[in-house]
Amino acid sequence: MAHYIHYTDPNSGEMVEVLGRIPPCPGICFFIDITRSTDIKYVGGLKEWGRKLNNTFNNLLYANHFQNHIVKGIGDEIMLFIPDPVLEAKPVNNTCFALLEDLYAALFLIKNHPNQDLFLSCKVAIHYCTEVYNITFFDDAEDYYGIDVDLTARLMSKSLENRIVLSEPFYERIIRELTKLGKPATTGCLSLVSGRFTETFRGVPVDTGYRVIDV
Repeated sequence: MAHYIHYTDPNSGEMVEVLGRIPPCPGICFFIDITRSTDIKYVGGLKEWGRKLNNTFNNLLYANHFQNHIVKGIGDEIMLFIPDPVLEAKPVNNTCFALLEDLYAALFLIKNHPNQDLFLSCKVAIHYCTEVYNITFFDDAEDYYGIDVDLTARLMSKSLENRIVLSEPFYERIIRELTKLGKPATTGCLSLVSGRFTETFRGVPVDTGYRVIDV
């Protein structure tokens, strides 16, 4: 459960003390955005775009059991966060690589489904976070803040329809998992991964490495 931060005194010493005791919450942050969702709302009624949103979210979230990790949504873009202990406690699909494979499979199904009237296309950005905190400024709300969450959002600017953007820390974590399992770095959807790109994002004072997988 998130640490609730709410102090009416802007100079509260207790607030500073409490914030100083909150530990980081390492884990995986990812954003999923349904592309061209605004366009379809202008050409079809709720019965049309509501049906496709329902089908798309079912394929992305419920089929992969991601629904319990939704933090918030803005329009048709959602943020999800899975803390390390939560991922590791899963009986199956409890690695970064398995998570990536699930996301790739969902996007692949959407793109290649024989009935193209069922779903809407998506784009994804994913990052392994260490500088993130399970805090909220609103009562009874689950949330996460930190520079790594902000960076994940910035990575979305490099994503396109049917593309997954992986931060370099997330990619490196997957490579370590595969090495431990004795599998090559081209296992599964990683056979499609790009080389390393570098970008200086607005508000981020250091260069960011990332890779992409086009479905």
